[in-house]
Amino acid sequence: MSQERLRREREFHETRGASREKGLADHELRFEDSAYVDHESWVRDTFDLLGDLSGKRVLDYGTGDGMSATSLARRGGEVFAFDIAHGNNVLSIRRARANGVGERVHLQEMAGEHLGYGDAVFDAIYGNAILHHVDLDHGGREMARVLRPGGVAVFSEPWGGNPVLEFVRKHVPYRGKDRTEDEEPLRHADVERLRRHFPDVELRGYQLFSMIRRQFRWRPLIAFLEMVDALFLRVFPGLQRYCRYVVIVLRKGGG
Repeated sequence: MSQERLRREREFHETRGASREKGLADHELRFEDSAYVDHESWVRDTFDLLGDLSGKRVLDYGTGDGMSATSLARRGGEVFAFDIAHGNNVLSIRRARANGVGERVHLQEMAGEHLGYGDAVFDAIYGNAILHHVDLDHGGREMARVLRPGGVAVFSEPWGGNPVLEFVRKHVPYRGKDRTEDEEPLRHADVERLRRHFPDVELRGYQLFSMIRRQFRWRPLIAFLEMVDALFLRVFPGLQRYCRYVVIVLRKGGG
C-alpha cells in the first residue's frame, strides 16, 4: 500500500472513530454477544470456525468499534487488537472495560501491513471487513509470520464477483454507504495473493438472495431467503461467486 493511500485510510477511519468514541457514554458500550455475532449471517460461523478460544492468544485484526475484541475475550481468548485509527482503539478498550473484560484485551495502534508482534505468537486471527483495506502482499506475509503452526485465521469480507451488486455498490445510494475512496471488495486475484502465504485457503459464500437484508429488514422474508441461500449454495456451490460476502479461512500448516 502506498503511503498516500495509507494516509487516506488513516484519516478516514480516524475521523469516523473519533466521532463514534466521543458520542458514547460508558453505559452505552455494554452489549450482549448476540448483538454482535447475530448482526450478520456469517459472524456466528466465523466465531465457530475459530474453535475453542479458552486460554488462547487471539489477534483481532482491525478492531474497529471494538465489539469483536470484547466478544472474543468473552469466549476466553487473550485478545490482542489493533486498529489504524486512535479513536477506534480508545473506543475498543473502553468497550472492553465496560463489559468486564478489559484485562484480557490489549490495544495497539498500527497498520495491518506492519504488525508489531513477535513471530508465531497467536493461535488464531479474526477480522471482519478489514482485508479489503489492506495490501495483501504485505498483510498476508505478516499474518503468516505472527500465526503459530497449526493456527487459523478467519475473515469475513465483501465480495466483488456479482456484477449487479457491484453496479449498486458504485452507483446506487443506500443506507450505511460509507467507505474510503480506495477500497474495493475482494476478488479471486486477492485470494491468490493470500494463497502465497497460506496454501490452505477455504472460501464460503454468504447472502445470495438474502443480501436484500441490507435494505429490507422484514424478518420472515429474510429468514426464508436465508434458508433458500443455504439450499442453493449447498447444491450449486459455484453460486458463491455471486454472494455479497465471503468468509475466508486460512490455515497454517505444521501444527
